Amino acid sequence: MQHQECIAMLLAGGQGSRLGVLTRSIAKPAVPYGGKYRMIDFPLSNCVNSGIDTVGVLTQYQPQELNDYLGNGQPWDLDRANGGLHVLSPYRQISGTQWYRGSANAVYQHIPFIERYSPEHVLVLGGDHIYKMDYAKLLAFHKEKDAACTLAMLEVPWEEAPRFGLIVADEDGTIREFEEKPEKPTSNMASMGIYVFTWEKLRQYLLADEANAASSNDFGKDVIPAMHAAGERLCAYAFEGYWKDVGTVDSLWEANLDLLNPKIDIDLNDPDWKIYYRTAAAPPHYVADSSLVQNAMVAEGCVIEGAVDFSILSPNVAVEPGAVVRDSILMPGARVKAGARVQYAIVAENAVIEENARVGARPEDTPEKGQWGVAVVGAGLTVGKGAVVAANEMVETDRRAAG
Repeated sequence: MQHQECIAMLLAGGQGSRLGVLTRSIAKPAVPYGGKYRMIDFPLSNCVNSGIDTVGVLTQYQPQELNDYLGNGQPWDLDRANGGLHVLSPYRQISGTQWYRGSANAVYQHIPFIERYSPEHVLVLGGDHIYKMDYAKLLAFHKEKDAACTLAMLEVPWEEAPRFGLIVADEDGTIREFEEKPEKPTSNMASMGIYVFTWEKLRQYLLADEANAASSNDFGKDVIPAMHAAGERLCAYAFEGYWKDVGTVDSLWEANLDLLNPKIDIDLNDPDWKIYYRTAAAPPHYVADSSLVQNAMVAEGCVIEGAVDFSILSPNVAVEPGAVVRDSILMPGARVKAGARVQYAIVAENAVIEENARVGARPEDTPEKGQWGVAVVGAGLTVGKGAVVAANEMVETDRRAAG
């Protein structure tokens, strides 16, 4: 048995149903982000940069692409003889596979894995948030407070507070109460879904939660409230910095375009806190004389002959002559053909927008109040010549021009 002070359990099994067609065939943490990355790169890089080198990644829904991407953990320096990255699927029992019933049950199923390392503390993370955090500071705060559990929290605008699980804490960080998406909040400190537990306590409450037939086996809904009700010391650690929950199409679109906003501090080029990723084998990008590219991120392998403005282009994207891409996210291998116009849209991997097609619309060109939203074209689909995809529309099958 090895001994480690702290190991991480990264919950990466969610379906991400609110992302619709974008997660039909891949797990949410494997969704591309920022031209080069996938969502899971952020918690993995945070772990390595924080000195946590044993990470269990708990997969379940559509894990194939995520498993291939993770490999042996080498891009994140987690290909180690002791510890390193371990992909953990639902535990296979004699009678068959037992799917995870909730976030707490997912960790419960891997108690034997955790005990191999005899940790003092266990960090529980989500795989679908964009942020940079030093978990070592969170752990130091947890130890200083002698807490059973410490939750990371972030100040959010008061008008957005009712969308979150909120924390009411004393000045010393001790948590007094929780408010779950209240209509009239008394706090604007939101739980980030990032927890560090003293392992001895977590094991005790996981076993009790599993034995409770009425439990939904969720950390936020069951385990942490049970610890609070029992009088365990729970503390809140205030995080300051960029954090985005990319659970919806609009938030994924916003989080990508935040990279182009000089007023938002999310420096992906910080040499002191690198975000590691598995590189795509691709040649340098090419920008033709006929092109106009401004305020955009263009990854390797792209061929740009048209106009690109305020957009994120992933590897191997093509924008043909006369095509226009504005305020949009093009995922790997997407192709926008001559004369097509893509705006306020997400075009998923290897989708093709044929000549003179129209995808998405500007908010001011959508007169019906409340009808505007980001248009989405699913992976591998074709929007035919002259076809139209309206604002806020999600394309799940090939689209042909009307008539």
